[in-house]
Amino acid sequence: MSAAILTPLLLTFEIAAIATALALFFGVALAALLARGKGFLRDLIEAVLTLPLVLPPTVLGYYLLVLLGREGFVGAWLQQFGIHLIFTTTGAVIAASVVAFPMVLRAARAAFADVDPQLENAARTLGANPLAIFLGITLPLAWRGVMAGALLAFARAMGEFGATLMVAGSLPGRTQTLSIAIYEAVMAGDDTQARMLVLVALASSFLILLLAAQLLQRAPRQRGA
Repeated sequence: MSAAILTPLLLTFEIAAIATALALFFGVALAALLARGKGFLRDLIEAVLTLPLVLPPTVLGYYLLVLLGREGFVGAWLQQFGIHLIFTTTGAVIAASVVAFPMVLRAARAAFADVDPQLENAARTLGANPLAIFLGITLPLAWRGVMAGALLAFARAMGEFGATLMVAGSLPGRTQTLSIAIYEAVMAGDDTQARMLVLVALASSFLILLLAAQLLQRAPRQRGA
């Protein structure tokens, strides 16, 4: 495999892995809170958190630029410490994590909601604290759904293009991910390179989706089992 393919592929895996870890950390925590919630407020919060699923990537990239740019609220504050996020690998990670986050949130919330609350109530009556109940009962019973969401988030982060291009640009070896490399190859008229990159992206995404489907299929149903 040539360096022109291997470099963006490895960078894509690196960015997607870090982005998935971030999405998993925040997504699981918020999903646990939303899983037992009810009413309009819960639906409103979930709708806001899952907006990246339906927003055009350019719109998402624009808002990230507004937030993280030199004149943005976060970007201006970070500049005081010499930290710049635009056109950096860190910026690419942030863009990928934002688009991947809803995949974890939705899958984890569904998995947590499917856990029989009677098991949690039984542990609560025995004196277990909320953290112990979550780590000892809820998460072990829902882990397949959570991991399926993580795999879907990883696949989504791998395929991210629009927001990443706007926030991080296309710097070979730093921010040029696989999807951006495909775009650059097509724009340059290098059809052979584009086809090779597309095949690699297709094979990687297919394997990830297949594994996620297997996890979801084997996930035990807690209610009505």
